[in-house]
Amino acid sequence: MKYFIGIILAFSFLNAKAQIDTVILDGVIASVGDNIILLSEVEERYRAKDIRNDDDRCKILDELLTENVLLVQAELDSILVADEELEAQLDARIEQILRMMNYDRNQFISYYGKTPEAVKESFRDDLKRQLTVQKMQQEIIQGVSVTPTEVKDFFAQIPKSNLPFFNSEVEVGEIVIEPKPNNKELANAKKQLESIRSRIINGEDFATLAKQYSEDPGSGRNGGDLGWGKRGSYVTEFEATAYQLEPNEISEVIKTEFGFHILQLLERRGNLVHLRHILIKPRITRQDKELAYRQLDTIRSLIVTDSVQFAYAVNKYSSDKVQSKTNAGLMLNNKSGNSTFEVADLDPSIYFAIDTMDTDDISAPMFYTDPQSGEELVRIIWLRSRTEPHQANLQQDYAKIQAAAIEQKKATHLSDWIDEHVEKMYINIDVRYDDCENLKKWNKDSKRNP
Repeated sequence: MKYFIGIILAFSFLNAKAQIDTVILDGVIASVGDNIILLSEVEERYRAKDIRNDDDRCKILDELLTENVLLVQAELDSILVADEELEAQLDARIEQILRMMNYDRNQFISYYGKTPEAVKESFRDDLKRQLTVQKMQQEIIQGVSVTPTEVKDFFAQIPKSNLPFFNSEVEVGEIVIEPKPNNKELANAKKQLESIRSRIINGEDFATLAKQYSEDPGSGRNGGDLGWGKRGSYVTEFEATAYQLEPNEISEVIKTEFGFHILQLLERRGNLVHLRHILIKPRITRQDKELAYRQLDTIRSLIVTDSVQFAYAVNKYSSDKVQSKTNAGLMLNNKSGNSTFEVADLDPSIYFAIDTMDTDDISAPMFYTDPQSGEELVRIIWLRSRTEPHQANLQQDYAKIQAAAIEQKKATHLSDWIDEHVEKMYINIDVRYDDCENLKKWNKDSKRNP
């Protein structure tokens, strides 16, 4: 059996409306040990597919059988999903859907026919199943690696006519500086929030004022509500204050890297806290931005004249808010997970900055808007390397070939594990699937429904 390592797991949360609304006449069509597989499970996944083929139901049942083998073994091996992990994953998925709907609860309810809280509960069992399957997979394939010889053998097995052709690729580094508000703007922001706090203490509604004034776009439109969070979920100053509050108590004004906050503890359950807050950000003036630009231009001059190394400057000066800080300044490609980018995948501002640069050149400082926070930051770009378009080869593309070899070895290892453990489990498949060629491997010694 060749089981793809990324086994398709139960449902797509972003396309869950069909599963929530669908009612299917049901029946048991297969079982793995004590676990049963229902016709509705196959049909729900089938309906969720954008393009359907005649043998899709056979493939889907194959996936479900594989998942259930993993679930049975997870129970035997006591592979558990912690309640805190499950809760955090559920919150993240609901947050993702709400963000796509601009946090419009009415739109959410209109689309799903349920509140976010109700939909979250409807996801719970399915997500727990997904996470359990993932944990069992990771348990099986952990430690799988490849030697340089295996990488070379893997590459040698690929027909030359099938070798991929790679476009021009680059590696780029960055140093990012955040313009800092001056003391006058810091004082103004703190004073504004202190005034808001006084209004709440004097009887005005926290949620109403949060909607009106909070500069946290996620929670502000929801009355400042941050939902449930566990210890370690918040920045240090915020968390230290949160866990000192009594239920319904309003904190003093505190300062974090994001600005000034007041917090209210709504409820606490052990290490879980339900909070709301109001955030006021100090204004960044034109002079503050110019100061950051000049500072970064000075840093660039030090690197260009070899007075400091790029990696040292990253560690000393670059913002902690950017991922590249933890990677010696190198930016990571979200698609591949490594530091190489096809030129077409680069942010346009970076593309135009490096277009005429030579390897090891550093750009002039440039302003850009951070896609996560919406803040205007300033950065310099270092062109570490550039490759010309070429057919895949071990010299230039070893990391990519190695990653592909590891994935193949993991898939083979998982496949072998499934083959071995299927022999020890009771597998029962309804005779209506007898025509599925891909399911015959499951029927070797299994009992059948008449």
